[in-house]
Amino acid sequence: MKPAPFDYVRAESVHHAVRLLAENKDGARIIAGGQSLMTAMNFRMSSPALLVDIGELEHLRDITLTADARLRIGALTRHADLDASPDIAAHTPLLRKAIRHVAHTAIRNRGTFGGSLSHADPASELPACVMALDATIHIVGPDGDRVVPARHFFTGVHETALGAGEVLVAVELDVIKADEVSGFGEFARRQGDYAMVGLAAHGRIAAGLLTAVDLAFFAVGSTPILARRAAAALVDPATPDPAQRLQRAREALSLDLDPPDDPQSSAAMRMELARVLLGRVVGDMLARGAGA
Repeated sequence: MKPAPFDYVRAESVHHAVRLLAENKDGARIIAGGQSLMTAMNFRMSSPALLVDIGELEHLRDITLTADARLRIGALTRHADLDASPDIAAHTPLLRKAIRHVAHTAIRNRGTFGGSLSHADPASELPACVMALDATIHIVGPDGDRVVPARHFFTGVHETALGAGEVLVAVELDVIKADEVSGFGEFARRQGDYAMVGLAAHGRIAAGLLTAVDLAFFAVGSTPILARRAAAALVDPATPDPAQRLQRAREALSLDLDPPDDPQSSAAMRMELARVLLGRVVGDMLARGAGA
């Protein structure tokens, strides 16, 4: 398949891109790495009249520590750059764990962080990560700049809080602290395939127990899902035994998740995989917390 005919403009700045989007309204799309959009266009699942290329806006590739000790990641940072960055490894290791599960090397060399978030595939790793880390999404649009919590950004399958003419420009998140630990895992039929179930987790450990944790499951609904009841069971001070906490968290997952049936797997299989994954990821977090 080939895409429908379209026009192409290379944006000279973020505000230039915003203006082009506003002038063309629903007929324009942003393109950066193009790893998701071009596939959709080739299959005629998307047929924009205009592509606005922001790929040359180099300042959107920066990874920097802000004055208030947060990590700011530009939207055009490629997946491979996230994997290679010493700042990512030191300050937000969850992203580094997850990025190696994203598709294949060729795609990671072109695909961008902001593109993955804006595409909002429910089986994608990075949306779940920014939810688990309680990140903030920085957006520029016709009405100026605004910030949206990552937990309010994803609204449906390939749907986000981005409004008409708006562009995601950066993500900010807290750097990991000495008593914090992250975990990640997913089940896929083959390395690089879409996940059947995945989990991004981030928490705090004291005396060998989780005292706070966020569990963001993906590929189990139309958006990443925070498993709040399971998380509450994992940090319940009335249950001092970590094995009992984990068992109760597994049981609570049925209240947090309602996975769909699809050609990849049944809802029952997804739920069982989610329980297994919860045990593996939390077990790994506790083991590394004890080692630290």
